[in-house]
Amino acid sequence: MKTHKDLDVWKKAISFVSDIYKITESFPDSELFGLTNQIRRASVPIPSNIAEGAARTSLKEFNQFLSIALGSIAEIETQLIIAMNLQFISTEKHKELTVKIDDIRKMLIGLKKSLQ
Repeated sequence: MKTHKDLDVWKKAISFVSDIYKITESFPDSELFGLTNQIRRASVPIPSNIAEGAARTSLKEFNQFLSIALGSIAEIETQLIIAMNLQFISTEKHKELTVKIDDIRKMLIGLKKSLQ
């Protein structure tokens, strides 16, 4: 591995953050400092923690940052269910995002296993 930018999981996570920002643009203005902000703030740490972990000098540290990214995945997954329940996103859009979340999660778990 050269840098975090060479990791497919980082690339997918970056793309996912862009998706989240685009989707939350349509949330009600009343949610700008509520769910919109919360979902956006939960998405950014996913690729950020992958990058920071990859830059660390020990595999143990890298593994810890991947664990933090997994926590952010669970957080955003929960927030997207709330957004769907409030009808801020459609069931179809939720399913589409869930597929992406599951893919990133599987890749993170696989990367963690490869570090052990």
